[in-house]
Amino acid sequence: MKKPDPERYRLAADNRKARFNYEIKETIEAGLALQGTEVKSLRGGKATIGESYAGPMGDELYLFNSYIPEYLEANRFNHEVRRPRKLLLHRRQINKLMGAIQREGFTVVPLKVYFNEKGRAKIELGLGRGKKLHDKRETEKTRDWNRDKQRLLKTGG
Repeated sequence: MKKPDPERYRLAADNRKARFNYEIKETIEAGLALQGTEVKSLRGGKATIGESYAGPMGDELYLFNSYIPEYLEANRFNHEVRRPRKLLLHRRQINKLMGAIQREGFTVVPLKVYFNEKGRAKIELGLGRGKKLHDKRETEKTRDWNRDKQRLLKTGG
């Protein structure tokens, strides 16, 4: 069997500010219900999930406000750019996430969209709570200190 090309299966979108703005308690991998033009556009790597979030619609979980640009070669059969996209999860996982959202005040934040080794589009979701301003300052202080510490160790003094 042919080995999968590592260049072909890679990160499609990344939410770098999520770990800064939210205290992530748990991560879950979910599938995405996408149209064909969305998959082709995702492979181009121009999608953004910075302002997106996951929430309930009926008894399912959906990804809202994610931006997947139009696929230019698809003319009239193109997809809607910011449509809600269904998250493919087991019923037990959906119930757990909905309970955390409704009862405990957590937020389901998308961390990254990528293609797995089988070529399927997956999304990594983080179950987290929003950080307060002083928590963000503390995170920034520790990150700066670690950077300075590495710089001092590298130069030897």
